[in-house]
Amino acid sequence: MEDKVDYFGAENPIFADKELLQISHLPRDDARIIGRDDQLQNLGSALRPALTGNTPNNVFIYGKTGTGKSLCSKFITQRVIDRADQNDVNVGFAYVDCLQDPTETQAVQTAAEQLNNSKVTGMTIPETGLATSVFYKRLWKAIDAQYDVAIIILDEVDKLGDDNILMQLSRANESGKLSNAKLATIGISNKIRYKEELTERVKSSLCERDYVFPPYDATQLREILVSRSDAFADGVLDDSVIPRVSALAAREHGDARKAIDILRFAGEIAEDEGDETVRERHVEQAQRREEQNRLSELIAESPVHARYILLALAFRVQQDPDPDAMIPNNDVFGTYRHICEQEGSDPLKERRLRDILSELEFLSIIEQERRGRGRGKGIWNVNRLVDDPELVIEACRIAKDE
Repeated sequence: MEDKVDYFGAENPIFADKELLQISHLPRDDARIIGRDDQLQNLGSALRPALTGNTPNNVFIYGKTGTGKSLCSKFITQRVIDRADQNDVNVGFAYVDCLQDPTETQAVQTAAEQLNNSKVTGMTIPETGLATSVFYKRLWKAIDAQYDVAIIILDEVDKLGDDNILMQLSRANESGKLSNAKLATIGISNKIRYKEELTERVKSSLCERDYVFPPYDATQLREILVSRSDAFADGVLDDSVIPRVSALAAREHGDARKAIDILRFAGEIAEDEGDETVRERHVEQAQRREEQNRLSELIAESPVHARYILLALAFRVQQDPDPDAMIPNNDVFGTYRHICEQEGSDPLKERRLRDILSELEFLSIIEQERRGRGRGKGIWNVNRLVDDPELVIEACRIAKDE
């Protein structure tokens, strides 16, 4: 029986292969990795020992979101697996998103489940029901029974409650947990100061190789978007679209992930409106949509008091006649305390609040400056929102509802 009402709309051939615009899409060839030659060479050098069955270096990678950290880590690990296979070396690989698996037990279970082949080991990895120590034992058994080398990527590792898993993984060979196989860990964080929170023992073992991924510039972003443009049908992209998206993304954040999102959103908007061509006006609408998504995502991942601080800053900016107002720390903290009172929450100490503001600056949600009060009167920190206060307030509301 056919529907009398068409709920899906007329088919409009804007996209040819939309999967190319998904964040999860992993390029299959070197030409798809734009602007990260040095980083790939560094990662390749760190993992090179795995090609001959030797112990690779542990690696720690940090940088802002959308700078290719996860992409390059997955990409080079797959190349290691392929090259090692030519040498009859069996390399295993597990990818753990610590945002989804934020406890030590969940992270170890996920790694063990991905690396385990029950037909080989005769062992299962249940989702729950085992002690953390048992999951570790099954992880070691799975690696030893199947691989010469295993590589475990812990993405957004700063979302874990503590660094015990880093200690366990980075010292698995040294402590004799593995009898036959070698193990390397790649830790990835968006927080540039995360390493400072690690214990000295973890720093010395995990951070054997330590790499920073810088934001992409406009030229690199444009090349990345051009490399993904075959996601669209022939002739549907106006010539101005990719330069416009790359310029916007470079100016705002240098984030390839968000640039790709804007391009995809622009195509979807054109598709929904029944247009045959994706134009700059679609890009402007897409940018607003991406800004809302980006803020909501960042705020949802941040501690609740980071949201209170952002709300406080947004409210102060709304009250100032200057749309680019720079708000002193003390003014932000005063409003923050009122918000905590309304929410029934105890306010944090000022030192922690200053740390949160620094983290928000690193995430490109705010900008900070140090200004003098005048001769002999010291200096103070002032803060400016990168986005409109209304957008920030709405993003905080969405994050709270989620």
